Amino acid sequence: MKVLHLFLRALFVTSLLIAVPHVSAGEPFSKSRFMELQAAKQPVLIDVRADWCPTCKKQGKILAQFQKDNPQCGLTILNVDFDNQKEWVKHFRAPRQSTLLLYRGEEQVWFSVAETRADVIRQNIFNSVQACSENA
Repeated sequence: MKVLHLFLRALFVTSLLIAVPHVSAGEPFSKSRFMELQAAKQPVLIDVRADWCPTCKKQGKILAQFQKDNPQCGLTILNVDFDNQKEWVKHFRAPRQSTLLLYRGEEQVWFSVAETRADVIRQNIFNSVQACSENA
């Protein structure tokens, strides 16, 4: 009976963890969307993430807040699924999930792995995206 009780408790806790919404600030990555944004010289942040990754969740919250607070930046975030888009993980040379890459047009201007300090993420975006400071 005690084993059954422990099992049910573990099952309940697991279901709560699964029910927690996954915060994501961007849209799903596609090659065509990425190329469209690059051709338009728009700032693009590639977020290589996994749903099971706690670091990615923390980054997602920071990026969502950044987008909310700084619409003048015109930043588009494209989410590369670490588990299901391996060709793009390899293309972007992401050593693991929680990799962030910032592009200005075709130029990569920032690369980070597992960064979760909100001030560092915000400052690197501000330093790299001209529209952030022009319209602030």
